[in-house]
Amino acid sequence: MILHLTGNLNYYIGARIAENGYVRDRDREFTEPKPIPKEELFAAFDRTIAMVAATIRMQEPEDWLKEYSAERERRRKSGSTIFLRSAGHAYHHVGQIIYLANELKK
Repeated sequence: MILHLTGNLNYYIGARIAENGYVRDRDREFTEPKPIPKEELFAAFDRTIAMVAATIRMQEPEDWLKEYSAERERRRKSGSTIFLRSAGHAYHHVGQIIYLANELKK
């Protein structure tokens, strides 16, 4: 899930708003053949969160209303909408992570 959240944020915020050149391989987020060391995985996630925070800080008032589109986004939306959708998406998966962690403790 962390790999997926990292890819999701890097694409929807990084590539589409910050224009950082990120190219997403969504399928690989779920089928990565080699285990990624935990430290490397969390370091990438931390860098992604820092990028999202920096991108938010760089937004001018008019940027929040600019038209936004991306793969898997059916309708054109505003830039502010994708930040909210991304936060909701992360929240959803964090709930799954917490659930799975509790199940593994049993």
